Amino acid sequence: MGVEIHVEGLTKSFGDQVIWQDVSLTLPAGEVSVMLGPSGTGKSVFLKTLVGLLKPERGSIRIAGQDITRLREHDLYEVRKLFGVLFQDGALFGSMNLYDNIAFPLREHTRKPESEVRRIVLEKMDMVGLIGAEEKLPGEISGGMRKRAGLARALVLDPEIILFDEPDSGLDPVRVAYLNQLIVDLNAQIDATFLIVTHDIASARQVPDNIGLLFRRELVMFGPREQLLTSDEPVVRQFLNGRMQGPIGMAEEKDAAQVEQELAGLDGGDEDQPAMTPRLLPSAGVTRPPRWQAIADREAVLRKRQVADA
Repeated sequence: MGVEIHVEGLTKSFGDQVIWQDVSLTLPAGEVSVMLGPSGTGKSVFLKTLVGLLKPERGSIRIAGQDITRLREHDLYEVRKLFGVLFQDGALFGSMNLYDNIAFPLREHTRKPESEVRRIVLEKMDMVGLIGAEEKLPGEISGGMRKRAGLARALVLDPEIILFDEPDSGLDPVRVAYLNQLIVDLNAQIDATFLIVTHDIASARQVPDNIGLLFRRELVMFGPREQLLTSDEPVVRQFLNGRMQGPIGMAEEKDAAQVEQELAGLDGGDEDQPAMTPRLLPSAGVTRPPRWQAIADREAVLRKRQVADA
């Protein structure tokens, strides 16, 4: 079962450069959350801060009843055991085959016998569809397979929180679709708390329970998926619809007058708000968590409302 992460008033800077400030949100236990934002808004920095690799200037991160920003290194090491992390490139050792890559955390952090290590590794490889590829080296497989191997390695210690740093980077749309389905299925199976940093709008519309958006050094919004997908907030609408008109510019935010002029040219902007994308469901045979029915009911009500307002 996943654990809740409660973030309050979090601020991170590098020297005089403020990355983001006064970020407050709660990642619900066992749910999938996505963090969006234009390039350079500090999404990956946020992940590294959550796991204690970077220390914030202000604020708190409460996990399992402890504020990790105040823990000593030894205690922080213990809390990190709750985490599994999938890095952008999979972070695999090029000289090790996939089996040894995935077994590495077990051999490094536990004293399990090799027979138990083998059982766990093959179980996780089966979960991500890599059975039969144990002897392959990272350089011999596709980017999608490397991502799945990195995910299997993130799973071997049975984490209660899994962080995904742009899991779709470098993948074609078909592989992204397969990876999204795998993420949804895994969440249904292991019920861990997932946080995904991504630029992929289709993934953000289909996969999560909750969505957040970082922009202009702050968290613009964070809440249930249906709340963000139906939001009238200009930066949220612009990002989720992938359009040029709005507060986000090529290099930096635009001035208020330009934004107002662009939005006025959209004739109210209603035509760019598509019907809410259906939620991606677990594969056949994968049991859905109890919360899914409540989510489905809420989204059905919103879809009916959108049709009625059209």
